[in-house]
Amino acid sequence: MIAKESDWYKTMWSLDIKNQSWVEDTRHQTDFIIKALDLRKNQRILDLACGFGRHSLELARRGFEVVGADITRDYITDAENTAKAEGLSARFILSDIRDLKFNQEFDAVLNLADGAIGYLENDKENLKIFDVIASALKPGGKHFMDVCNAEYAESHFPATGWEAGETTLSLSLFEWNSKKKIMLYGGKTLPYGDPLVKPEIIFGDPIRLYSRKELDVIFKQRNMVIKETYSNYYGKPETPKELQLMVYSVKR
Repeated sequence: MIAKESDWYKTMWSLDIKNQSWVEDTRHQTDFIIKALDLRKNQRILDLACGFGRHSLELARRGFEVVGADITRDYITDAENTAKAEGLSARFILSDIRDLKFNQEFDAVLNLADGAIGYLENDKENLKIFDVIASALKPGGKHFMDVCNAEYAESHFPATGWEAGETTLSLSLFEWNSKKKIMLYGGKTLPYGDPLVKPEIIFGDPIRLYSRKELDVIFKQRNMVIKETYSNYYGKPETPKELQLMVYSVKR
């Protein structure tokens, strides 16, 4: 794979992402988050890198007051249109996460499907997302993130993967830079029935991954503590043998 430029995350997104197989699991993921964090209706939730608002909108349908933020204009416009059409209590902001200036305003903050964690140009910039999380939370507020596990990448990459949805097949290619803790991710979505075309060059998204131990230090530096970790949306405990790392933490 060839790594994309360091600002890859600013321009690559489109509404084609709605066709990804994992979008079909949004309701179940929302069920799990509400239960794991013991969220209550009317609480305020901030969804960082919210995409086209699939989790934000689902939470709003269930009575939560939601603010979603994303850097992609098409996503924000689409989310706003859906919220308006359904009369939902959800507000969407077009913004780089680092430019958000919330101060102890939210009961919960979410970074789902990576939530842009590890996407930025270097370690210093990536840590700014954690600063925004800690600043936005009320004392006692809760954070939930869903990322890839650096410990798994260290022992299992390079690798390939696939996931069959109802309408598409999603293919994945993973490589690993152990020194920089950077994962290169390349993906291809194949709609059923369409002719297959072999890609000539695969460009990978460079994503900084973290281990549970690294995240523990990062959160403690921001007056937060990890409460639980999982490896899937069914509550399986986190393990280096699973790619997914989901972390529930609380602001002191």
